[in-house]
Amino acid sequence: MGAKELYDQYLITSMVAGFEPIEVVRASGCTVTGAEGRDYLDCFSGIAVVNAGHGHPKVLAAAREQMEKLVHCCTYVYYNPCAAELAKRLAEVTPGALQKSFFGNSGAEAIEGAVRLAKQFTRRHELAALTASFHGRTVGTLSISGNRGRKKGFGPYLSGVAFAPAPYCFRCPLKLSYPACGVACAEAMADVLRYQTAGDVAAFVAEPVMGEGGMIVPPPEYFQRAVEIIRKDGALFIADEVQCGFGRTGKLFAIEHYGVEPDILCMAKGIADGFPLSAFIARPGVADAFAPGDHLSTFGGNPVSCAAGLANLDVMLGERLPERAAERGTQLMRRLAAMSEKCPLIGDVRGKGLMIGVELVRDAAKTPADAEAREVRRLCREAGVLVGLGGVFGNVLRLQPPLVISEPEAARAADVLEDSLRRMVSTGGTR
Repeated sequence: MGAKELYDQYLITSMVAGFEPIEVVRASGCTVTGAEGRDYLDCFSGIAVVNAGHGHPKVLAAAREQMEKLVHCCTYVYYNPCAAELAKRLAEVTPGALQKSFFGNSGAEAIEGAVRLAKQFTRRHELAALTASFHGRTVGTLSISGNRGRKKGFGPYLSGVAFAPAPYCFRCPLKLSYPACGVACAEAMADVLRYQTAGDVAAFVAEPVMGEGGMIVPPPEYFQRAVEIIRKDGALFIADEVQCGFGRTGKLFAIEHYGVEPDILCMAKGIADGFPLSAFIARPGVADAFAPGDHLSTFGGNPVSCAAGLANLDVMLGERLPERAAERGTQLMRRLAAMSEKCPLIGDVRGKGLMIGVELVRDAAKTPADAEAREVRRLCREAGVLVGLGGVFGNVLRLQPPLVISEPEAARAADVLEDSLRRMVSTGGTR
């Protein structure tokens, strides 16, 4: 019995619209190998997780060495040297005055903990977030996610959340055009606080680059103004770097593109190159707001995952992976911009580093081409390249390869995508 049959009988998968028909048996670098022996160029990285590549030798060696010493002790009962050293390293590489970390296991856990810490510090109870955002699949993180597609069928969610318009220039919710708009989406934060809240906002939670929403890249001025308004109101700024962190956008952390220092920063996905780990880090005054019993995680800060995280940071900095992401991202963006001039399906190309979205539309009215996007993804897969799919309307092709992708591999990915788009247009329909 194969993996698919076992999945059908023994795993809860009814919430998945459709699996990629590949039984993954091994992977290395940017290559994923299926059970049938075929190799695929991975341009999705397990949803932006293996930023240092599949099975990086230094990360694996560190994890193996730690497994021989200690697998589990509970980091919040006994002192765990690996967790202590990783927390120190994170304080050294994160922006601004961020210093003290809490370790968990997933992005949603990091966001939940950060929100709880912000409420504890400010003694406030409301939150501000963005439309088109996504922060996780727990009740708390879905409550601050501005995406009906992720939330439908399971409300009501937590109250006390105000949503500001997303800085989504291609589909501006205010029907304006950048830069003539004066970044009105950021200015709108003042009215959101004034009319949607009770003046009790603890924090503004936002992704510096919005991943699940469709690789939405805010204007350069956005965060400076939005955070200025938030802080004037007495709230903190929580940067959700779960997907856009660890070199993905061409800097170690995406918020560094915007010249704003967060009060709390959340991490997961790329933090340990595939080993389960997450963290949120805060400046000392904020971090010390927790009192005994306020928060904990049994498996958070697992020694093996922390060892992998330490090695991953060494690889990130030693191999200049953020800089390499910027270089390969520029290469891909140039190719995609050229494609967009010839392909009527491409409505918008956007991204930073190797966090790139290609939004497909059917007409000048920007009708989302979701079925076409699914077909292009299939054609890419059949040609040996794996890409992701996302966006609020499910019409954004996601290019998020490991940051170790080479120039020839990036060129191959672009060639396959261009050919798949051409075939999609020429057939005039979907399978």
